[in-house]
Amino acid sequence: MRLVPINCIKENSYLAQPLYDGEGRILLKKGVNLNESLLKKVEEIGVYSLYIMDEYSDQEIEDIIKPQMRIRAVKTIKDTFKTFEQSFQQNQQSKKIKQLEQEKEKQIGSLKDVSRGIVDEILSNRNIMINLVDIKSLDNYIYEHSMSTAVLSLVLGIELGLNKNELYDLCIGAMLHDIGKAFIPKDILFKENRDKKEQLLVQAHCQKGYNYLKDNSEISGLVKIIVLQHHEHVDGTGYPSGLRDAQINKLAKIVAITDQYDKLTSGSPSQKPVPPHEAIEYIMGAAGRYFDFKMARTFVHKVVPYPIGTLVKLSNGDVGVVDEIFDKFPLRPRVRIIRQNANRIEMEFIELMKEINLVIEGILHEVPNVSVQHYLKTR
Repeated sequence: MRLVPINCIKENSYLAQPLYDGEGRILLKKGVNLNESLLKKVEEIGVYSLYIMDEYSDQEIEDIIKPQMRIRAVKTIKDTFKTFEQSFQQNQQSKKIKQLEQEKEKQIGSLKDVSRGIVDEILSNRNIMINLVDIKSLDNYIYEHSMSTAVLSLVLGIELGLNKNELYDLCIGAMLHDIGKAFIPKDILFKENRDKKEQLLVQAHCQKGYNYLKDNSEISGLVKIIVLQHHEHVDGTGYPSGLRDAQINKLAKIVAITDQYDKLTSGSPSQKPVPPHEAIEYIMGAAGRYFDFKMARTFVHKVVPYPIGTLVKLSNGDVGVVDEIFDKFPLRPRVRIIRQNANRIEMEFIELMKEINLVIEGILHEVPNVSVQHYLKTR
């Protein structure tokens, strides 16, 4: 299966993964034929890319956690955000405040249960690679982004050797890292071109979230620090406090990387998504400036930027399909290419591990040379 932008999906392609709404209900079933009408409706709800099964790839890619766990976690995060937002907005009616405090305690308990389930599920498969971009809708973006950041953070945290208690805190902190955005007007939060004043208001979500959680005894100090520090940079240019390397908590450093990667690859209400390989280039380019260098390097080694079935263009001009991924070297896969000579067409497998002078220049969504297109189909 391949991740393809909506505007590049051809009619009569087939959906490779179910599409869910904000309550976890299936909007489109796996295998549905994607006609023009369906694609238009999908775009209208703020989904800009889909996984499709087509002639180039019929291999499924397994998610890091089961769909049922992801759906449960997103709903728990959403309910928690809504409860905290209601509590923040509530006036001083003592009866109502008491009821909301009980609801907050219940939601925090649910978050802890979900975090334990996610940690245990990921720990059962320690060698898992990050090869999927989570599909998000505009209405549910913050909650789905929080969930994806938590999963990515755990993959990195496990690779860095964190203990189980640290992983629980990391998971909850990542799920709540944007809780301060619940207290910012949505029209500003989702605005594409903010002015300086609006941008400062959005940046204040770190401090707002921390201030809201700081007196809650049910939430650990490490979770609160993640909420406060996840936009700090190791060179001191981040916010809200301009902290430098050693001053930033290691769990917050992890979330800083995974938060940015997920925003880049799945897009946001204010920016279109970029391919995983471009996101990796950004993360490594900012390593040592924005992100902890060792952590950034470890993270990119866990990401598969070109999953099997991806159409790619090589630096020598060849076009091919990624055929096999090698552990520890996800940027150097085996690629099935087609060469058209004067008298014949030849199919060849190139292992980029061996062809050190060749690199992948970028991802394609359709084959430019239609005369050899059928040779790249799944075989």
